Amino acid sequence: EVHLVESGGGLVQPGGSLRLSCLASGFTFSAWAMSWVRQTPGKGVECVSVISFGGAHSYYAASVEGRFTISRDNVKKILYLQMSNLKSEDTAMYYCTKTTLTSASAAACNQPGSPRGQGTQVTVSS
Repeated sequence: EVHLVESGGGLVQPGGSLRLSCLASGFTFSAWAMSWVRQTPGKGVECVSVISFGGAHSYYAASVEGRFTISRDNVKKILYLQMSNLKSEDTAMYYCTKTTLTSASAAACNQPGSPRGQGTQVTVSS
């Protein structure tokens, strides 16, 4: 059974930084592209970033490109999202998801029905 546990969220001022982590278990982590998505009340799930199975390639939503960095440790089975220069519009619940693909692409980033964890809340506010 796929099990994903996100952590690292919190309250941060605009311009600040946070690093999210996602500990994976129950599947062969190194075989699949992994993604981060986010959701705010009343809005749909939005792709944030996806990383290929080996970690060599990544894709970012235009809204976060240049500010966020996705990475993974296939030995420790952890997915990361380093977020910098945070803005109020980044406020959301962040989820990591297991994709059914191996490459980093927009299609892989927000697959309907992808398994995800319980989420970690990021709030950007002064």
